[in-house]
Order: sequence, then structure tokens, then C-alpha cells
Amino acid sequence: MPLNILVAPSGFKESLDVNDVVEAISEGCHRALPDCRILKAPMVDGGEGFTKALVNATSGTLHKVAVTGPVGQTVDSFYGLLGSEGSKTAVIEMAAAAGLSLVPRDQRDPTLTTSYGVGELILSALDAGAERILVGCGDSGINDGGAGMAQALGARLLDKDGNEIGRGGLELAGMSRIDVSGIDPRLADTQIDAAVNWHNVLLGERGVARVFGPQKGATPTQVQALEEALEIYAFLLNRDLDLDLGLQNGSGASGGLGTGLMAFAGATLHPRFDIVMQYLEFDALLTSADLVITAEGSLDGQSPYGKVPCEVAQRARKRDIPTIALAGTIGTGVRTTLDTGIDAFASILKRPCSLEDAILEARKLLRNASEDALRMIMVGARLKAA
Repeated sequence: MPLNILVAPSGFKESLDVNDVVEAISEGCHRALPDCRILKAPMVDGGEGFTKALVNATSGTLHKVAVTGPVGQTVDSFYGLLGSEGSKTAVIEMAAAAGLSLVPRDQRDPTLTTSYGVGELILSALDAGAERILVGCGDSGINDGGAGMAQALGARLLDKDGNEIGRGGLELAGMSRIDVSGIDPRLADTQIDAAVNWHNVLLGERGVARVFGPQKGATPTQVQALEEALEIYAFLLNRDLDLDLGLQNGSGASGGLGTGLMAFAGATLHPRFDIVMQYLEFDALLTSADLVITAEGSLDGQSPYGKVPCEVAQRARKRDIPTIALAGTIGTGVRTTLDTGIDAFASILKRPCSLEDAILEARKLLRNASEDALRMIMVGARLKAA
């Protein structure tokens, strides 16, 4: 019988995206054992590449659509429809409509950027008949709390004179009332899940304005103005919609989009890898696996705190399936990962080299390391059989 190998890595930042990592490991495995069966579970984090990775993993389809970009320009965006059986499921990455990469460097002002295009992507998925929608949060270029998305979905965010406010986080400072009577009614019958960084909150010292505003180009004065505007937004959500979201886990995801998704789309937020595993039907894949190979750019003492290799290994251990972890670098405290379910780990680097060379050669190094690991397993299998 062929060996069934579940390949479940994350991407290698600034080097290989998750699909490249999956393919490199798969190639290495097939070199060592041509008849092995590869099961693929790309562990994406909600940011750029989220949609394409899930579409590829499920043999789904990608659909192009033009939406409003973060600075109001028209951008070519997309959503995916997963190929899994069951409910018709769409997948969206907010970065494809409101990501930082869509904000020209000379226009990086998070007081002005909008999530309006994310709402347009959701409407496009609904038009396509989606019964479930998974929204990936990450790599955002906005700081409007999801207000732009809400406006696209039909919410009216009104000033003291009853006029609709404009777009951008700073506009929230002039908001006096929220009217959700015009929200698209299809949302009420659609399950929406969002993959978020669970530790991000909307307000306060750990809030989106203070933590992420400067990364998106905000000056200290703008950071303070955004924080005050988001406080007004949170107050009105509480008063008009009876939602207390300012410090809720995930509410600060992607410039506060997590808040908007909960308040206006009825979304449920999830720690990103938990929900990705659900949509990939990860447990079902595990039932068919004899071996798990995972990978990440670095493996060290911080890896047990929510990093992909240990999250994957914990689930594999529950089913008594061995897990090998491959990494670009092996750091201090790495042996703690053995307690999480990783049975063996190895660096893909076999000789000293510069970071630039390692990045340049990453795919080949990973492919070779995968082949080496599998050949060692085959040696062990022969010894056991002797």
C-alpha cells in the first residue's frame, strides 16, 4: 500500500508562499517514494494568498471582480468558490480589496483608506449563490473598523444632520447614528466566518490605531485621532446595536474589520488556523494520513505558542500519527516543540550560507530536505521489517 503523507506547512515569509512550500515538499517526497500519496493542507494565515491557497487545495474556482480599492480606485480583485462537497462556500481575502499592497506608497494615510471593497466582494459572493463565506483577515491597509465594508453592505452611518459620513477611519469621528435597516437581507441567511489574529482588539493600548496605525503610515497625531474616532464608533455600536466589541478578541483584526464583520455581517470570528483547518476538513485528511510533514521558516521555543507546525502536530498526535517538521532555521528552545507532538525536526540548510542565498535556494533546499527525511523513514521501515 502507498504511504499517505499529509503535507501541512505554512509559507516561508519573504521566500516561498504556502503553495510553493507544499509543492516543494511534495516533490521531495515523490523523489524518495514515487508511489506515495500526497494529501495537501496549506496552512494560510488570512493574508495575501489566502483565497488562492484554499481554492487550490479544494480544486475550487477563482472569480475575478472589480471593486473599490482602499484609496477609492478601481482594483481588479477576486473571490474563490471552494471545491469541497456540501454547502456552496466562498472564500475572500480582505487584502485583495483593501490590502496595504493596494495603497500607493505616496498615499499611505490610514485616516483615509476604506474597506468598502471588502463589502463589494461579499456582495459578489452572495450574487454567486454562496451559502457560507470565509473571510481571511491580514495584510490590511485600512483602519476604518470595517465601516467602509458596512456602507457597501447597505448600512447607513450618519452624522448629526442625518447625512452619510464619508469613507476612511477619521470620518468615524463625525458619526452620530447607525441605521442598519438597509443591510442586504441575504446576510441573515448566510454563515460568515472570519479567520483573524485572535489577539488584535479594536481599542486601547493594544488597539489597531496604536499598534498598526504607524505601520500603515499614520503620524503620532493621526494615531491619536484614529483612536478617538474608533472610540466613537465603538460607543455607537454599543448604543445603537447593543454590541460591546471594543475589546473583544479579534475585533481589531485588519484595521478593525473584525468589528465590522461582527456588527454588520453577523460574522463569527475564529483564531485563523482553527477555522482554516475546519474549511480544509483537516481532521478528515488526518484520518487518511500515515505521516504528517509540516514546515515553517523558523522553529524555536516560540513555536508552541500558536505557530503552524505545533498546531498541526497537536492534532496529529491525538490520532497517533507521527509528524516531521522542517524549518529554514532551528532556534533556541526548539526541543519544546517535541512536547507538542512533533516527533522529529530538521533544518533545510545543510551548510553555512547567507540569508540571501538561503532565500534564493529555498525551494530546492526544502525539496532536498523532504527527500532526505523520507529516505530516512524508509531505512527505518526496512530495519523494522528485517
